[in-house]
Amino acid sequence: MDFWRLFGYAKISFYHHDSPLSLPTKSTLSEEQPANILDLCKQVTPICRLNPLLFNGHLQTFWTAVKSQDVPIYYKRRIFSAEEPQFAGTFAVDFAVSPYEGTDESLPPRTTYYNDVEFDEIRSMDTKPMLVTLHGLSGGSHEIYLRHVLRPIVDAGWEACVVNSRGCAKSEITTGVLYNARATWDVRQVVKWLRKTFPNRPLFGIGYSLGANILVNYLGEEGDKCMLYAAVVCSNPWNLEASNLALQRTWLGSEVYSKKMGTSMKKLFEESGLSGLLILTPLANEWNSHVDAISRNPRVDIEKVRNITYLYEFDRYGCLSERVVQG
Repeated sequence: MDFWRLFGYAKISFYHHDSPLSLPTKSTLSEEQPANILDLCKQVTPICRLNPLLFNGHLQTFWTAVKSQDVPIYYKRRIFSAEEPQFAGTFAVDFAVSPYEGTDESLPPRTTYYNDVEFDEIRSMDTKPMLVTLHGLSGGSHEIYLRHVLRPIVDAGWEACVVNSRGCAKSEITTGVLYNARATWDVRQVVKWLRKTFPNRPLFGIGYSLGANILVNYLGEEGDKCMLYAAVVCSNPWNLEASNLALQRTWLGSEVYSKKMGTSMKKLFEESGLSGLLILTPLANEWNSHVDAISRNPRVDIEKVRNITYLYEFDRYGCLSERVVQG
């Protein structure tokens, strides 16, 4: 073991293309200005000093699960209806806002719905940078890792929103269309809406885990037409088949990670969600199970999904079609 790791100093490695992308700089006063993206990354990456007792990723993951932390981020939620008929359904977008009083027990902490008047006034011509966030497998805007990143971003004057995957963060599933690593349709719609609503804001993206995979797929599909200035992906599984096989090769991967993720997806499957149209319809107080919507698709084996143990079993029995198999 490296001597410095005893004091929590972690080794930082940079993986890059043989010819890193050259970047224009705003200033030419210093000869030490980074000439390419690799130099820039090295320059702005701080020393990584961790708790020496949490000396690997497994321990760090377990610690976040058991340690109680409170990073307050307040949200206002809006329900969007999918514009593409083949991906019909609704999804929730949570916008980071200033602290306010009031709660909604049907939503995650510090989250309430925008009313129509508030949402009509959201448009702005300001030039604040805005971050579009995609969470992990079955998470949402409430996740601690996500709020840890948003807190300093918001404090620095940025705007931010979280695109919750369908059924996540106590949102409702209204059709049989869920999400997977290729489910770029919702984030694409949100980015287009943001560009229209905030025409002067530079837009950036960040994704975690499955959300990172969705984000890179979106970037690849958009190509030169992409409306994001830049994007960051964290803990991207990249090759989902290879990741799945890797999980099954070890006891920890199979009996801890895959089992936990399978349980999380089964819980999401069984959850109830308050109608996302509660502001617009008289069904505001009616609760519906996600199963009610998903079971409309005859290809889903409801009972087998209810009896799964591992994540790959959810992939097998919870698939709805080639385009919506959960990654």
